[in-house]
Amino acid sequence: MLSKTIEAALNKQIRIEAESSQIYLAMAVWAEVKGLEGVSMFMYDQSNEERDHMLKLVKFVNERGGHALISDLSAPNVTFNSFKEMFEKLLEHEVMVSASINELVHTSLQEKDYATHNFLQWYVSEQIEEEATARTILDKINMIGDDKGGLYLFDRDIQQLTVITSAGSNGQ
Repeated sequence: MLSKTIEAALNKQIRIEAESSQIYLAMAVWAEVKGLEGVSMFMYDQSNEERDHMLKLVKFVNERGGHALISDLSAPNVTFNSFKEMFEKLLEHEVMVSASINELVHTSLQEKDYATHNFLQWYVSEQIEEEATARTILDKINMIGDDKGGLYLFDRDIQQLTVITSAGSNGQ
């Protein structure tokens, strides 16, 4: 059985994951309109992945005797000055999500809820991957600079991006 504190914290994370999905979706649409097909495909995939993260939390809350809440969401930013700025915002967002997950882990330990603590370890590893992927992409974008040919190749290659992290698995 979840404590009210844990249930509220998990419901907060459900909202964050849902908003993450919307952020990636907005980025996918922006990239698609700009003709960045590879970037848009990557972002659509990430949007779906974030929704899956949300659903995993929803199921966990409900299975542990809580009630998952589906709340209103903050509207994501839908325009960017450049695809570099878009990925900078993405990294900033993933760092915020990591901090939120870390706070949730801390709360689960304070509440001595070891089942939730164990469940959250997957999210801890996932955030290592998410941040590493965003940093790798930004490194590549910085390497490209203003080179249009480099952007073309990056847009094509991002579809195959795999990042091996210290957590030991591949980010998608």
